[in-house]
Amino acid sequence: MSEPTVPPPPAAPAGGSNDKTLMLVLAYLGLLALIPLLTEKDDANVQWHAKHGLVQFFFFVILWVVIGIITSTGIGCVFAFLYPIVGLAWLIVCVLSIVKATKGERFLIPGVSDFANKF
Repeated sequence: MSEPTVPPPPAAPAGGSNDKTLMLVLAYLGLLALIPLLTEKDDANVQWHAKHGLVQFFFFVILWVVIGIITSTGIGCVFAFLYPIVGLAWLIVCVLSIVKATKGERFLIPGVSDFANKF
């Protein structure tokens, strides 16, 4: 008697949507945006999101540095409450950007997005 044959596993899609979705999510996770920026050179959409993710990240880093400089002065301790507000704003912007990117849309921030388009 012959044993039943097991069908081969399905082939993985070439350049499948799972890889693209992963790259779009990585594009908005801080310095992890360098991964899609350097690996997905042929996909203009992923490149756009990676560039915007990096610019958003550095924008918030600059905000944190400015707040740090202000709070290091004597009267600046009043501004210490801005740290969690800026952190929450970064989290909201990241989540909104990831959700829109996975839906095929773009989340634009006036000024920041214009700066990212120059690259």
